[in-house]
Amino acid sequence: SFCLSLVADCPLLLVARFLGEMPCECQWGLSSLFIGAFVILAAGVFTFFPVFLGLFDYPWYIALCWLWFGIGVFFFVIGCLFEVMGCQKAGRWHNAKAREGDDDGAAAPTPYIMINA
Repeated sequence: SFCLSLVADCPLLLVARFLGEMPCECQWGLSSLFIGAFVILAAGVFTFFPVFLGLFDYPWYIALCWLWFGIGVFFFVIGCLFEVMGCQKAGRWHNAKAREGDDDGAAAPTPYIMINA
């Protein structure tokens, strides 16, 4: 699929394959959403000082705030696209295994009945 070919060409994954398989089975979409939201909020906090308090009212400082806001939006949008397009492969933490259920064939344990003597 398109997503797998896009992810397969990622330079970070190529390095990970060179060093060995990644044991974490990362949730790229969800992680990108959280990282993006955190960076956007942090950029907003740093923007609060020049806008409302008049502190750090330098053009380069405001440009850095906009840069970090743009980085946060980038990660947030990539995370949204990754989740909406279903690019997350099934792994240990993926919901597909929860929907399958247990196919062990094991029956429920017999209920214990207490006998009064």
